[in-house]
Parts: sequence; structure tokens; C-alpha cells
Amino acid sequence: MNLRLLLCAIVSGGHVLLEGVPGTGKTKMVRTLADLLGGSFQRIQFTPDLLPSDITGSMIYNMKQGSFETLKGPIFTNVLLADEINRTPAKTQAALLEAMEEKQVTIQGKTYTLPDVFFVVATQNPIEFEGTYPLPEAQQDRFLFKLLIDFPSFEEEKKVLEKVITNDFQKESLSSLLDMDTFLLIRKEMEKVMIQDSIYEYILQIVRRTRETEEIRFGASTRAGISIGKAARAWAYLEGRDYVTPDDVKVVVKPALRHRIQLSPHIELEGATIDQIIEEMVGSIPVPR
Repeated sequence: MNLRLLLCAIVSGGHVLLEGVPGTGKTKMVRTLADLLGGSFQRIQFTPDLLPSDITGSMIYNMKQGSFETLKGPIFTNVLLADEINRTPAKTQAALLEAMEEKQVTIQGKTYTLPDVFFVVATQNPIEFEGTYPLPEAQQDRFLFKLLIDFPSFEEEKKVLEKVITNDFQKESLSSLLDMDTFLLIRKEMEKVMIQDSIYEYILQIVRRTRETEEIRFGASTRAGISIGKAARAWAYLEGRDYVTPDDVKVVVKPALRHRIQLSPHIELEGATIDQIIEEMVGSIPVPR
């Protein structure tokens, strides 16, 4: 399910935040997706001493030519893996804001455009782990989805152990199934998926309910509604339909909202989770026919 939602996000042009404990295959999942897409891939290991210029690039002096030239950073790629993004301070985290929202990077006052296909997948450890910096709300809002990576089942974990220990695991490189031109054509085809007025109203009712319910301290913004609509359209396309249904909205609403709202303190003390509150809230809204 998480892999399909990851694909849904990149088809709709959004970015994804993966949260889970170390060693649960987050990085491997993103590498596999990048190999299958056939685009360029870069991985940045976020650490407390990482600088913004290590991500975006910088100006360097070319002694041979006697002039300054721009050295572009690893952000100039199709798929960027920001590994353990919450292990670096807010100043470095903010280096991704302009790129994720406007698909451009400014280096020493000059603006450079990123590729048409630009997709950021950031992984993070749960914030209660030592040595982490929680992402600010403005940073989290740039992500289309927040996906939670849990431990595998007993049988799945057993298969992983057997394959790795016997050296029978998947090869490092996979043959690409697409190229970037084909992927852009897929995006254009996806734009033909119809969203009826009743679906727009359904999405807005969900978003506005987050601002009205007592269980939620801070509700979702307009960007949340846009994200739900784009993701629902991409999900419908992956399902082979040219129209969006309420069920498509229900599939994407949790990953699209869970990082954009905050529960009220008394609800957190009762042990309720954000996913539970979202599910109850969506269930209380009449489904359009």
C-alpha cells in the first residue's frame, strides 16, 4: 500500500515524508522506485553539520579561468532522497522549501530551474529518538503525503532474513520501466481525470471540518485540500478510471492530512491518534452520490 501511495504522489507531482524506525527499508523503497522510473537519483544523508549549500550548491572560484562559477548541488535531480531529514537543524531543512514549492533554487542571488520531474522523498525517525529536530509546520505542509512505515509481519521479516543472509536479495540496479518523457506524458493523461463538483465539495467539507472540531487544535490549510484533490485524481488514474470517486478521496485523506493537523492536548492525553480522529471525522461527513 505504501509503495502504491508513493507512486501516487510522484504521478501527482507531490513530495513524500516517510516516517519509521531505522532499518525498515525506507531508503531501499525509494531507490527501487527511482531505478524503475529511469530518472536521475541523488541521496543526501542529513546530519547536524550539513549546510544549506551542501544541498543547493554554491559559487566557487575557478583559478584556471580566473572567475567564479556555479557548482550545482545534489538537489538538481529527478528523485531526491533526503535521508533522516530531522537529524539536521531547521536552517538546513529550509534549504528544501523553495525547491519543493517552486521547483527552483537560488544560489548567490541567481535562480536556477529544477527538472520538470522533481520529487523529494524525505525519511525521518520518530521525533522521540535522540538527536532529532522536529520539522516545522511550514516544512511539513510542503509534503503531499506522510507515510508511516511499520515493522513487517513475521512471515515478511522471515523472508527478508533468508534472502539477505543467503545473499539472494534483489540486485542493486534494476532496469528502468519508463523514461522521463514517457512519465511526463502520463502526467498529462492524468490531468484528463474528471473531478465532479460534488467531489470538490466533499474534499472541502473534510478540510473545513478539521478547523471546526474540538479534537483538533490546528486545522488543515487550503493547500491540504489541493493535495487531497491531486492525490485522489492520481489514485483514480492508477485504478484505470477517468473520474474520481469518494472512495479515492478516502484512500488518500489520511496520508494527506496526518502531518498537517495537530490534536488538542486533552485528546492526546486520552491516547487517541491522528489517524483515528481523521477516520471518525471523515465517517461523520455525508458521502456524495
